[in-house]
Amino acid sequence: MRIDEVELRIVRLPYRSPFKTSFGEEVEKHAVIVTVRSEGVEGYGEGVMDPFPMYREETQAGAMHLLRAAFGPDLLEHGCEHPSELVARWARWRGNPMAKTALELAVWDCYARQQGVPMRELLGGERTTIPVGASLGMTKTVQQTVDNVTRHVEQGYQRVKLKIEPGWDVELLAAVRAVHPNIELTVDANSAYTLDMIATLRQIDEFDLHYIEQPLHWDDMVEHAQLATMMRTPLCLDETLTSPARVKAALDLKACEVVNLKVGRVGGLQATLDIHRLCVDRNVPMWCGGMLESGIGRAHNIHLATLPGFVYPGDTASASRTYARDITEQQLEATDGWMPVPEGPGIGVTLDHAYLHAVTEHVETVHR
Repeated sequence: MRIDEVELRIVRLPYRSPFKTSFGEEVEKHAVIVTVRSEGVEGYGEGVMDPFPMYREETQAGAMHLLRAAFGPDLLEHGCEHPSELVARWARWRGNPMAKTALELAVWDCYARQQGVPMRELLGGERTTIPVGASLGMTKTVQQTVDNVTRHVEQGYQRVKLKIEPGWDVELLAAVRAVHPNIELTVDANSAYTLDMIATLRQIDEFDLHYIEQPLHWDDMVEHAQLATMMRTPLCLDETLTSPARVKAALDLKACEVVNLKVGRVGGLQATLDIHRLCVDRNVPMWCGGMLESGIGRAHNIHLATLPGFVYPGDTASASRTYARDITEQQLEATDGWMPVPEGPGIGVTLDHAYLHAVTEHVETVHR
């Protein structure tokens, strides 16, 4: 597969409403959109690194440098027989999984389009629709969150995830459970707690949650393994899991019973397939996490979640929940808690070039 050029674009997409977590409040999405062109065919990928190292340590500035100076030139010079070989080839540059993923996703999409097959078929996916859940940020009052939960339950979402932090947890969960005692409910702490807060964590443990996501330090396994012995509710790791090796280590340590899989965080689709095989072999449930992606990243996630190991509803909710207008021509919308997989070759979506241009902050092309 010969790659003719790589386009790197930074876009700023305004959110429909602010999204608040324990990290802080965001009002817009900064994303890196990568386009690869090969013999007249384009493929698209999305980088989920932030401008500042809030979620993990990668940043957009660092990713753009590596894409233009390392990964992009390597791809242009050597091409690839199959996208699956890129993860191993780029291993000589340590870390930076999100930067690698942004380009690798575009190559997978381009390859699938050249083959004339949907991405899910290339990956081994089995479904044409996937169950989806909703991830709800923090609001100004508990009642606003309860009302937000009710609205999403009425829309058919099959799991509701609430962002929590110390002081925004026990009272919130009590109020939600009073109105919705039987829904599939999870919480995501984004590393906001410590083991010293075990009394509060045990209170959270009493609300019949499907799992508790990343309660402790963003790079920890050992204390999560300790916490797992103190709780009834299964623990799910997110930020900690940055590679197949890290997932294996976490499972070996019994630091989690559920795996949140974010393709950007683990280094790409081939790394994801390796993790999927590991989790299926060990009967560990997975779900596809989201980073409030545009239609490009969201479409990749939807195709990925068709794999059989993704047994829990993921974060691939309707794009219109996040954006008044997306950068793709196709609308990615769920109905009654089910998201259809985009049809057509590759990820099945195309760029809305007029709007893409309007929200572009910077664009550059890496040539041979």
